[in-house]
Amino acid sequence: MKKEFKLTDLKKAPARQVDAVKHEISKYLARERRKKLQEGSDYWDFDCKLGKDRDSATEIHVAEINKGINRMVSEQAEKFYIEILAKPGFRKKKPV
Repeated sequence: MKKEFKLTDLKKAPARQVDAVKHEISKYLARERRKKLQEGSDYWDFDCKLGKDRDSATEIHVAEINKGINRMVSEQAEKFYIEILAKPGFRKKKPV
């Protein structure tokens, strides 16, 4: 997913628009996690970037997406760019 979301909408309250954006992103993540894994991989990992636009987007962890969106709201940004790319993940064994 490479998409630019608007945080303002004439027909929705700002808080409801933010909730709608977060819901759309969580639906995308759930849909990607349901896909069949490649042979030898353990889980789906995600490369994520978030910023005010494509050029200023910085890498973040998938668990920090909602915090990043909340930061954009607190900075009163009208829109933001998010990039989420799925890749197969491989678990590493802990040393004993």
